[in-house]
Amino acid sequence: MAHMPVDVVEILIQGSTEVSPSCTKGCDSCSESNGCVKCSPKLFILLERNDIREIGICLASCPVGYFGVRNPDMNKCNKCKIENCEACFSKNFCTKCKEGLYLHKGKCYSSCPESFAAANGTMDCSSPAQCEMSEWGPWGPCSKKKKLCGFKKGTEERSRHILHAPSGDTTVCPATSESRRCIVRKIQCPGGQVKKDEQVKKENRNRNRNRSNKEREGKKKRKGQHRGTAAPATPFSPVQ
Repeated sequence: MAHMPVDVVEILIQGSTEVSPSCTKGCDSCSESNGCVKCSPKLFILLERNDIREIGICLASCPVGYFGVRNPDMNKCNKCKIENCEACFSKNFCTKCKEGLYLHKGKCYSSCPESFAAANGTMDCSSPAQCEMSEWGPWGPCSKKKKLCGFKKGTEERSRHILHAPSGDTTVCPATSESRRCIVRKIQCPGGQVKKDEQVKKENRNRNRNRSNKEREGKKKRKGQHRGTAAPATPFSPVQ
């Protein structure tokens, strides 16, 4: 093997030390100290802490605990900062909560909000609470202030009952009663006619009592007049 000139070897060695380190797959630009600094357009860059340095790596999608943000310059993976959230879709929308917590509309709760329940053994409260209800009963009589007559407009009610509630919690079930306005034909209450008859009898008794009192007073007056107008006695004269 022929020996190369010394000056050529020195040039090759010097050139090898100046060559940039090879970038990982999907990275368009990188450095020895910070890893990748620019990823391919379709990839996301994730910065991982390594002591005092941040090392950049390129990923097709962001890992758990991060969400992707696409920008014209570079796509980035940002860390989820929602309370009690393990995985998120965006800055304000969680997709998975920490163990033991329920997920509802991007937030984490200790229990499902009212009128919602976790379906199929999951911790997702996106499904309305499924309560098994009976059929509605018939509408009750039209009433007003607990009276069934003597008015024109009132309310009527109907009810149903709960056959089954999720986890036995009846508070998540819909209402068991409802009411609506109603109009009835104006009629006289049955008790009202009795009261009217009693009033008439009472008035008749009072009228008869007054008539009797007047008659008695008239008789007293007539007796007094007879006594006051008696003829004077004729004086007795002796027979001649």
